[in-house]
Amino acid sequence: MNDLQKRTWAEISLENLRHNYEAIRKSLPAGCRFLGVVKADAYGHGALPVSRLLQEAGADYLAVSCLDEALELRRGGITMPILILGHTPYAYTGTLIEENITQTVTCLAKALEYSAEAVRLGKELKIHIKLDTGMSRLGFLCAGNYFEEGVDNVIRSCRLPGLNPEGVYTHFAVSDEPGEDSEAYTRAQFRLFMDVIAAVKARGGVEFPIRHCANSGATVSYPEMALDMVRPGLLLYGYGDSSGKLGLLPCMRLVTTVSTIKFYEPGTSVSYGRRFTTDRRTRMGVLAIGYADGLPRLISNKCSFAAGGGFAPQRGSICMDMCMVDLTELPQVDVGSEVELFGPMNSIYKLSDAAQTIPYELLCAVSKRVPRVYK
Repeated sequence: MNDLQKRTWAEISLENLRHNYEAIRKSLPAGCRFLGVVKADAYGHGALPVSRLLQEAGADYLAVSCLDEALELRRGGITMPILILGHTPYAYTGTLIEENITQTVTCLAKALEYSAEAVRLGKELKIHIKLDTGMSRLGFLCAGNYFEEGVDNVIRSCRLPGLNPEGVYTHFAVSDEPGEDSEAYTRAQFRLFMDVIAAVKARGGVEFPIRHCANSGATVSYPEMALDMVRPGLLLYGYGDSSGKLGLLPCMRLVTTVSTIKFYEPGTSVSYGRRFTTDRRTRMGVLAIGYADGLPRLISNKCSFAAGGGFAPQRGSICMDMCMVDLTELPQVDVGSEVELFGPMNSIYKLSDAAQTIPYELLCAVSKRVPRVYK
């Protein structure tokens, strides 16, 4: 990106990403595999550059949400194992096999479909069984009264022709949240996960080479749950309440520029809806970023951005392509000056708190039209 194109951009630190990978890897027990979650364009950081770094650094697996994301990596030269966490229609079983992509299986009905298609093709599909231990989303039901049926369905699925059950996993709901209730819930999920695995082995003789349940929160807070592989997502990119425990570093800095500066007299309404009115003579800057770039409209009038060694309060409703900030107290900030939306000078948590959301959403929301600049 040349200087003339500098409107709004996201700086991605590959150095910080490598640091985070190595710090997390160092914290794992010997022999534990590392799966890097690169779904949603690697949480907005760029799936291909992130995956290339992880492949070169020695990670063992990648995880994506869907087949399109997996094929993007394969077309980009990624050869390491890839696990699809979400649903893939059985009609694409051949594509999964040809591209050496591992598919999650979440119930007996889907296992039957994948098996029938793999047998028809005369080939074998590598799968990971997912257990629903309390997330109440995807996975074989196995809690409470569903335990016996769940164990039986997992055994039946693993014995189907054309399927290679390489792994089994579950997903924790509150492993990244503090408090006794969250800890108790996470440990109950883990016990159920291990109980199902033990029952499947005892009754069906099925033993999984890879057992994994530790997401970002559990990787740090419950190291005993690492088992055969961990799945850090947001943690890999240097975010999350537990990231500080490992000395991890944020990998994205979102930057824009001041495109225009104007002076307004007291009593001037600003932007759509007239939701802000100046109470003094105001030096107002227009920034080249809006909700089409990923800046939530919900944070209008609720946040400030870093500029010129200080902070500029955001004023008025955030527009599609731009927003306004009060530069009255920042005379050193001029047209063309850089403004940091989030990064080292302005924590992403300030914005996520203002938007009443989590950093995940802000990172993933940075739109495709915002160029990524890799450092």
